[in-house]
Amino acid sequence: MTVNYGLQGKTVLITGAAGGIGSALSRAFLAQGARLMLLDRAAAPLDALVESLHSSQVHSAVCDLGSDAAVAAVAAQVQERFGQLDVLVNNAGTEYPTPLADAEAGFMARWTGLLDNNVSSMVRLTQALLPLLPRGASVINQSSIWGRIGVAGFSAYSASKHAVVGLTRSLALELGPRGIRVNAVCPGWVRTEAAMRSLTAMATESGRSEAEVEREILARQAVPKMLTPDELAGVFLFLASEGATPLTGQCLVASHGEVMA
Repeated sequence: MTVNYGLQGKTVLITGAAGGIGSALSRAFLAQGARLMLLDRAAAPLDALVESLHSSQVHSAVCDLGSDAAVAAVAAQVQERFGQLDVLVNNAGTEYPTPLADAEAGFMARWTGLLDNNVSSMVRLTQALLPLLPRGASVINQSSIWGRIGVAGFSAYSASKHAVVGLTRSLALELGPRGIRVNAVCPGWVRTEAAMRSLTAMATESGRSEAEVEREILARQAVPKMLTPDELAGVFLFLASEGATPLTGQCLVASHGEVMA
């Protein structure tokens, strides 16, 4: 049975739309009758996603969220096409290991670059779109259970996701008087290409097989299975809906019980 979240006709912008979670979010919001603005920095996967959705309700733009000019151009497009934005999903991000034992040149550039990609980009886009967010709008930020715990070898990624949690709580207080809700989702292990690359890196670092590492991960969960992007999408739909109006400044953990908060 399909749940109706009351999003018919709402305008939704999703960043990182061409990735595993982003594409699932795009399909889920479109199925609810929302109008979509999809952003990604990779043109070919974004075009393929838009083509697969087969809908006049879907619009897209290739955008480097690290560029003030590119973000301003997207904000102008949203204003011209839709007039306002009801739901902003800050989903875009990147993930790679940053062990302190890494002595290669450019380590700090990679470390700080990950924070810029995962956190500063959210601030830049949210600030640019703020004039278009009406009372009742919902901002949903993508964090991670690694934003609630520490993880050896992934200090930059974990720090960035902790920062997203702090950003979410601060913006909830700042934007609450304007009637705008700001929440975050902290997923556990979702079977995406990015997550599987991290699993591979953890296996390589520990000298174990990927199967062993996955078994160890699943053993920490109350429900021992990997999440799918489609399962995770329901959490975002709920946070965007009027059913979640009491929630702001919250970071919903979706991890099959690996982290209980």
